[in-house]
Amino acid sequence: MKRLQLLLAIAVLAASTGTALAFCGFYVAKADTKIFNKASQVVLVRDGDRTVMTMANDFKGDPKEFAVVIPVPTFLQKGQIHVADKGLIDHLDAYSAPRLVEYYDENPCERRLEALAAPSAPAAGAAGDATSARAKSLGVTVEAKYTVGEYDILILSAKESQGLETWLVENGYKIPQGASRVLGSYIKQGMRFFVAKVNLEEQSKLGYSYLRPIQVAYESPKFMLPIRLGMVNADGPQELFVFALTRKGRVETTNYRTVRLPSDLDVPLFVKAEFADFYKAMFTQQVKKEDMRAVFLEYAWDMSWCDPCAADPLSSEELRKLGVFWVGDGAPTRGFGGGAQDVFVTRLHLRYDGAHFPEDLVFQETGDRQNFQGRYILRHPWKGKDTCQEARAYRRELPRRFEREAQTLASLTGWDVNKIRGKMNLKASGPAESDEPWWKSIWND
Repeated sequence: MKRLQLLLAIAVLAASTGTALAFCGFYVAKADTKIFNKASQVVLVRDGDRTVMTMANDFKGDPKEFAVVIPVPTFLQKGQIHVADKGLIDHLDAYSAPRLVEYYDENPCERRLEALAAPSAPAAGAAGDATSARAKSLGVTVEAKYTVGEYDILILSAKESQGLETWLVENGYKIPQGASRVLGSYIKQGMRFFVAKVNLEEQSKLGYSYLRPIQVAYESPKFMLPIRLGMVNADGPQELFVFALTRKGRVETTNYRTVRLPSDLDVPLFVKAEFADFYKAMFTQQVKKEDMRAVFLEYAWDMSWCDPCAADPLSSEELRKLGVFWVGDGAPTRGFGGGAQDVFVTRLHLRYDGAHFPEDLVFQETGDRQNFQGRYILRHPWKGKDTCQEARAYRRELPRRFEREAQTLASLTGWDVNKIRGKMNLKASGPAESDEPWWKSIWND
């Protein structure tokens, strides 16, 4: 049987039996979600009890084999379900991705002043009646049927997990071993199940060769993301990126630790050509450090600006399409020159499996609007020939600086420090060489 990729770290089942300081500098690279395999993306727009969830689909294969089962906290009407443009998530990903920036040292002999930077449902018939009767006998209620874009959607409720599992299997869904227990926990919470399959005829009419993200809008006091069902048949740890768009400030998890990634650290210049490898190694090292039991903060920023910008902030129109219902229509703005609307972006990243993340993710919005970004710095040394006292001191310090960069990179990634020194053309750690005769520093008179 063809193995299906997880959708949004929630559940894909086979449908066949088979700080506020200005960060000046030059942005040069970003670590977006594309550098990770099996990476799922979810955008959560949240204000009060209102949530709009956009789920990016990383499914690859025959669309007729695609299906998704997602626990949702409330009944969904057809108007609460939408199909989005993947480009919106790609833009948000690029805007919030950890980034590499570079600076060029200035001539230490020149006095300079530093300026502050400002910063539709199938027709019912006898077969349908029979299906409904069978569902009823199993304690499953098909509460609604919709066709939205290229997806056929069912909203289900159930009295017990065994009946729901049986119904799903009889309707062409292969349920992985262990799903019944997880389904039962959602049933006890009174949650419903959002089930989507690809409608091949509608997909052909629309002309799309790929599956677009699904959006759902609902109202519930529960600010959470169900991830347990998607781990039942996982073949290893998975990557999940959550982009939270709120009014007040940063979003964090309440049932797992939210940890800031190391940031604002100087790394060797060769990292510019290996940034994706560096970031994956660094993230893996941090996951090990936290025993894969933490959610990592990669970005938290007011969308009215960015510094440096890995991509432009999203426009009001793009935010609205992602479900940010309070933008536009005369809503107040923040930032410079009537920039983006009042939206705070939080980017969370976790690597998880069932052993280390036994519970669904539960979130809370905080009032913290402090800016944070995963940011790594390249500093190009000054190569001038001036010989003032400051230039001589600068040159004496460079070997120690390069060694610190090598040690920092080794600590962040777990890479061999001697191999790092080799790439930097450094000698093994030792006394820094000076461009001054050894005896000149003895007497200062």
